[in-house]
Amino acid sequence: MKKTLMTVILCGLTLIAKAQNTSVEKSTFGLQTGVLGIWAYNEVKLSNNVALRTELGFDFGIWETTFYDDYDSPFLLTPVIVVEPRFYYNLKKRSENSKPIDGNSGNFIALKMGYHPDWFVLFNTDNAPVVSDFSIIPTWGIRRNLSKHFNYEAGLGAGFSYTFAKRAGYLKNKSEIELNMHLRIGYRF
Repeated sequence: MKKTLMTVILCGLTLIAKAQNTSVEKSTFGLQTGVLGIWAYNEVKLSNNVALRTELGFDFGIWETTFYDDYDSPFLLTPVIVVEPRFYYNLKKRSENSKPIDGNSGNFIALKMGYHPDWFVLFNTDNAPVVSDFSIIPTWGIRRNLSKHFNYEAGLGAGFSYTFAKRAGYLKNKSEIELNMHLRIGYRF
């Protein structure tokens, strides 16, 4: 009877200990790059499954919109500020299957809120006016580790963007549907 009771207690403690480890990291910081830019990010734990990601970086764009039709150099590099709450929904399942969850390696649903300020633009050889915008895009994505420090991330979403064109001298502001498709490779410190 004592052996059975001891076995049940040890199994219960093992399950409790494992359940306590299934959580996003308290804080993680890194750099990511992709085809369309470079970004520094920080994710801070809000709850066991929710992290708040903040991001500063540069988005590279090939602009073919009405705002840049009159300019010869459509390649622009603009600063971007992103605040993005992320819900990592499969950390417990990954942990139970002995898959790594360090560095918030898992699937997530996010609400990406990005702002391109009108501070400056790199590669703006024609002195095109800087047109700032704000976007809110629900996104589904994954992050996986390639090694202890390297990872990759992919995401897909569709949402709303609002362009502050009047600030840059255009007649009216513009709102439209915006897609978020990203594929990034990163280094976590």
